[in-house]
Amino acid sequence: MSEASGTSPLGGRRLLVVSTNYAPELTGIGPYATQLAEHWAASGARVRALTGLPHYPSWQVEEEYRGVWRTVEIRGGVGVHRRRHYVPPRQTALKRAAFEASVLATGLLAPPPGRPDAVISQMPSLAGGVLGARIARRHRVPHIPVVQDLMGAAAAQSGIRGGGRAAAVAAAAAERYALRGAALVGVIHESFVPGVRALGVDAGRIRIVPNWTHVQGPTADRAATRARLGWPADTPVILHSGNMGLKQGLEVLVDTARLAPDVRVVLMGGGNQRDALRARAEGLPNVDFLQPAGAEEFTDVLAAADVLAVTQRASVLDMSVPSKLTSYFTSARPVIASVADEGGTADEVRRSGAGVLVAPEDPAALLEAVRKLAADPAAADALGAEGPRYVARHLSREAGLARFDALLAEVLPDTRGSHRR
Repeated sequence: MSEASGTSPLGGRRLLVVSTNYAPELTGIGPYATQLAEHWAASGARVRALTGLPHYPSWQVEEEYRGVWRTVEIRGGVGVHRRRHYVPPRQTALKRAAFEASVLATGLLAPPPGRPDAVISQMPSLAGGVLGARIARRHRVPHIPVVQDLMGAAAAQSGIRGGGRAAAVAAAAAERYALRGAALVGVIHESFVPGVRALGVDAGRIRIVPNWTHVQGPTADRAATRARLGWPADTPVILHSGNMGLKQGLEVLVDTARLAPDVRVVLMGGGNQRDALRARAEGLPNVDFLQPAGAEEFTDVLAAADVLAVTQRASVLDMSVPSKLTSYFTSARPVIASVADEGGTADEVRRSGAGVLVAPEDPAALLEAVRKLAADPAAADALGAEGPRYVARHLSREAGLARFDALLAEVLPDTRGSHRR
């Protein structure tokens, strides 16, 4: 690291990355926080990460971390400071509030030692943004929150039971606190700009920093992977990977399977709605539930499916872009997006040319799209092939990380070899 410190503009800088999610989590925002922190560490910066215990997307603390209250690990040259917090196995507004409050409390009570030169936080969680703002203000250093989703808007329409309106108001207040005093605010899609501006952020301080593809392309033989998973070659397989929450509205996939016994629906991942979805699928032999695939086989499993699904409830105001899309595009399979026609997900699918849009919560429309792709494999392959091309043009890791380097250069203009502290 000493050689990098002497040549990199970040050499000697002390950076703090605040993200409730971090490696070894493989989905959601964790991989982005991890790769960002490790990139800066490799560039010669002294990087610490303040994070929680691995729990996503299953919403259960991983076995090796159970009973852990406070720990420091070295991962990829980054000092990873983990703090224990409450993890609700099922989501209600009150339980989500307790989760956020516990993350905030443990982070404030035991932040990493030392004064950073800048603080970068990932939102959500709300607590991550507030923690980043508090720590930055305490040390009078720049804060750069990165908006992956706006929880205030999501809470107002997510269907989470118990105090949804109050939760939306509280979430918006937390977001306003985290964002208004920030040096710059990163957003992963232009659809977030109006919401961020409504929280009091001047447009001149907003920068678009799209997520990048954080996985490698598939390498295994597709037919061999299908055989290993027990998927017949002549059966169309539609797969959803990632969180099984209320927002996703995955009931549409179970109901599609009920309409079409000759189509196999695969739900891979975890989340607070997994048990409810299993109950809904009881008696349907063409619905499979898989645990999240490991990093070494993740895109191989995606590539073995015929179609990859992204779904959301019709009532969801879709500003966000699910992180799963970057992995879907890498796998070179066509995407069916059962989402509202306006919003970040629909925009990204149209922009990529790698999928089709259907009405949300409409099993018949979804099934029609699956059958059309299954009837024309060449067209399906051509559609899927647009995904890796789009990744190469717009979603490479190098381009994504360079955008964050540019953010740091804006807030830390004198970025060469600072060893003052």
